[in-house]
Amino acid sequence: MPTWTIKAEPVIGAGVDDAMRQYFTEMGQRVLGRSATEAELRAVLAQDPHHDISPPDGEFLVARGGEGEFLGCAGLRLLKGDPETAALKRMYVRPAGRGAGLGRGLLLAVEESAKRLGAARIVCETNTQLTEARALYTRHGYEETAPYEGHGKADHWYAKVLS
Repeated sequence: MPTWTIKAEPVIGAGVDDAMRQYFTEMGQRVLGRSATEAELRAVLAQDPHHDISPPDGEFLVARGGEGEFLGCAGLRLLKGDPETAALKRMYVRPAGRGAGLGRGLLLAVEESAKRLGAARIVCETNTQLTEARALYTRHGYEETAPYEGHGKADHWYAKVLS
């Protein structure tokens, strides 16, 4: 039985900013091969479009443990010009939440949210270094596809038709 809950939360506030800081810190270590500097973190947080993963065209899901501690998150937003396609954004599971199926739980919750928003398809992107993410996507029916919406920093793009 899961030891967490997943629910939509507002994408504004210190909690979300802290989650995005953790996300970008790990992405820097894994993708850049080094820790991001404080200046780099501030810059990417200021430029990051995570505030567009909120209603009415998106949602930000947060997984919390029994004591309310942040364990992970995932967002989605409908693509501009293609409201039948949702993009999975900022999926992240903290080390404390790994190994117990939380990534799968977040992915399934995002897919359900996408369907509620009217999406028939979901897309996502990732980097070569994020082998766990790539394996999770392919295990759950995502297939590699062409890049979408000009995401130049990713190495792999995936799509799945939602049933």
